[in-house]
Amino acid sequence: MISSKWFIHPILIFIFSIVAVTTSLALYIYWYVEVSAGLKSVIQKANVEPGQALASQTWVVILVLSILVGLILMSIFIIFVYNQKTFQLYRLQRNFIDNFTHELKTPVTSLKLYLETFRKHTLSREDQIKYLDYMIQDAERLSDNINRILNLAKIESKAYKGEFVTRGLVSTLQEFSERNRHLFKGCEIRIHNPSGEPYAHRVDLSLFEMLLMNLLTNAVRYNHSNAPRVDITFEQRGRELHIRFEDNGIGLPRSETKRIFRKFYQVPPLENTSAKGSGVGLFLVDSIARLHKGRIMAESKGSGKGSVFSVILPLNTPASIQEAEA
Repeated sequence: MISSKWFIHPILIFIFSIVAVTTSLALYIYWYVEVSAGLKSVIQKANVEPGQALASQTWVVILVLSILVGLILMSIFIIFVYNQKTFQLYRLQRNFIDNFTHELKTPVTSLKLYLETFRKHTLSREDQIKYLDYMIQDAERLSDNINRILNLAKIESKAYKGEFVTRGLVSTLQEFSERNRHLFKGCEIRIHNPSGEPYAHRVDLSLFEMLLMNLLTNAVRYNHSNAPRVDITFEQRGRELHIRFEDNGIGLPRSETKRIFRKFYQVPPLENTSAKGSGVGLFLVDSIARLHKGRIMAESKGSGKGSVFSVILPLNTPASIQEAEA
């Protein structure tokens, strides 16, 4: 049995509207041509001046009518495209809410289970420490998810100004990596700076560290290698600075390298993996890069072949930095 929803699909309504309007115009023109041919025959038999019976402005009317019909068709098309984009955004948002709700409930359920274990059983000190470590991990996971939503609202706020300071990006990244090494256990993070330049840049430190956290967390989370690795390389290309984050993780389908930065977008699970994001992290990365007058790009040779995320920033000269600070 065919579902009734099939008959009210937006694409079908769009097609039917186009067919109805174009058919109406075609029938009108056909009717006019047939009537005109018959009228000419009558005029010739009655020896009447053609100009008295056939208005020369009629073709002008048909031309105007055709233009109006064209505008109507264009309007229908624009409404259709807008409706489809709205529907797609709603679907992505719905998926995000469903997945994010799961991401919130999972650590809360886990914490509740561990607390009930503490209440019902007498545990050895070793077991207590083990369960406390699990609880800390769940609390950090819960905090991270909540912060993502708060940061998203913060960045999207038009009133957001930011606190920009001049920092050497190489040293900033090295300090961040050392300070958060415990979050990337088992992952080797190597920083390469062949030029030896500090690459001073004006950054909002909290946002820039959020960008780093998202990129490095993803590199570790989506990695099934026995020896996870991230190589961070500073490269000067013309008047731009490219900071490349290259990992040996599960990689990306080439068709997804541009879509992943969309708000709420989630990459379909790859083969042999259940890894799935929230649809917010990389959107935040892209937004932060834009706030710093830069952009973000992703590359991958395919599933299982790792990914490269490049943060591209304008290369500031010492004079431009001093001018910005003044």
